[in-house]
Amino acid sequence: MRAGLRNLANAAGFQIVWLAAVAGAANGLPWAGPLAALLFAAAVLAWGGQRTRDLRLLAVALPLGIAIDSAFAASGWLRYVEPGPLPWLAPAWIAALWLGFTLTLNHSLAMLRQHAWLAALFGLIGAPVAYWAAAAAFAAVSFGAPDLLVLSAVGMAWALLLPALYRIDRRVPNPRVATT
Repeated sequence: MRAGLRNLANAAGFQIVWLAAVAGAANGLPWAGPLAALLFAAAVLAWGGQRTRDLRLLAVALPLGIAIDSAFAASGWLRYVEPGPLPWLAPAWIAALWLGFTLTLNHSLAMLRQHAWLAALFGLIGAPVAYWAAAAAFAAVSFGAPDLLVLSAVGMAWALLLPALYRIDRRVPNPRVATT
């Protein structure tokens, strides 16, 4: 499959994960997002051509993303529907979103790697839009502080996180950069 089609499939696959996770959680099906994310991950790791890089990035991004969303949950600023057994911990469907999103970073969002400012801008704008859509369209998340304050904090967190993930990924030794 050509790179352009692969990137398009990667972007579409993540959108399916996002919809399954958010709509699933909002409708009492919190397993839908994790299932979609696992299927997406299997496909990306099997056919994405960057298994080693993807796994290395997942090892960093997944715990960081869960920690950030858990911090927002613990603060009460984000309240997730279907929160799981520990209300201060980001639920499994949020972890599924992080899994799926991370698997776009070397593929459909790879152009952000070379431009830290663009990665920051993408995080600053894209993350609040995604959280707002999850809240407004699906009621999968609600805000425990004024919307503008929460969405600004989410945007700032992501504006810092995305360039940092690419920077960390560049600094971690990669014994096999070739497709594996």
